[in-house]
Amino acid sequence: MPSSSFPLVDLRSVANAQNEWVALLVQGVHQPVDEEFLLALFAGRELLTAVTPLDCIVLCDDAAAFTPPVLELLVPNQVVLAVRAAALAQEDTARRLADLQMRGYRVMLDGAPPAGIKAPVALRTVSRDCAHDAPPPASLPALFGPHLAHDVPTRARYRACETAGFAWFSGDYVYELALDEGDDGTSRKRMLTMLALLARDADSHELEAQLKLDPVLSYHLLKLVNSAAFSSGTHITSFGQAISRLGRRQLQRWLQLLLYARQRADDPPNPLLALAAWRGASLEALCKAAGGERDEQDLAFMTGVFSLLDRLFRMPMADVVRELPLPDDVEAALVGRTGILGQRLRLADAHGPTQDMLDGAGTDAAGWWDARLRACHWAIQVARNV
Repeated sequence: MPSSSFPLVDLRSVANAQNEWVALLVQGVHQPVDEEFLLALFAGRELLTAVTPLDCIVLCDDAAAFTPPVLELLVPNQVVLAVRAAALAQEDTARRLADLQMRGYRVMLDGAPPAGIKAPVALRTVSRDCAHDAPPPASLPALFGPHLAHDVPTRARYRACETAGFAWFSGDYVYELALDEGDDGTSRKRMLTMLALLARDADSHELEAQLKLDPVLSYHLLKLVNSAAFSSGTHITSFGQAISRLGRRQLQRWLQLLLYARQRADDPPNPLLALAAWRGASLEALCKAAGGERDEQDLAFMTGVFSLLDRLFRMPMADVVRELPLPDDVEAALVGRTGILGQRLRLADAHGPTQDMLDGAGTDAAGWWDARLRACHWAIQVARNV
């Protein structure tokens, strides 16, 4: 499909109750998810490669979208088909859904069936738009699932959905993350100090001295540098080796992300970590596609990662950036969403792109989709190693 006609796609993360990503939710932006839409997304299988090893949930209005050419592209053990329950009003929908289950696909009914129509007995896994309310406690089929609550707006609604029986969640509730109880933010303040040292090109001895002050940061850094992503058969045991092994450019990137790392080994993952990685890599990919130099790509990555620091610290972004020596264009993007970096952050903020947003960011729907997929794959790997 030509890039000019590539569909506008909303791609969102889905997590379990332990804040671990389990799937990506795909839906259209003000357009139907029909055969043409699905062929554009799944042709070449880049989408399924990017989300591996997670599931891909496709939300659509009509089971008729899953035509034989589309099903040839969808891998049953990785793709979950979520179909609006309103489609049961059509005579052949129940038969189509039963056939999809027979083919090995997991099928969710999204929403409540139309009045007077019962859901087929075999279709017991559900998804719900929980933007405005949640089902009553323990109201979902306990022996089926996992059930998906999407568009969950707040932490309170998330708790209500969990009580109702949902196990998978998607929505803005993840941004309502305060510092852990009893954590005064000391560790993150030290990481900000470390980033400031890197920004002014401090020597390795200063960096090593700062690392030694923070056992949590030290643990995550050594775990990271010894992970499969960097392993060369040599076990790294000292901070000096870690700094030398990663290089200053990579060290700076990982420290930016480690701001969002869990503060204790037994804490659940911070849901902002993978989102920050996704944003940073998305903005970097857009910059690279536009011909940006390596230093520009680094700044784009940093802008994306830092764009959630106000959520992390529960304080205005202007107060956060005051603590860091940032370039003017990065600060303008973070505080006011201005400049080309700010326009690209608007894309990352949005639940789905609009043409005006794409134009302002200097890309098109296909370019943004490609950037998001590349970044998503990397963010999944980051979340599994930190």
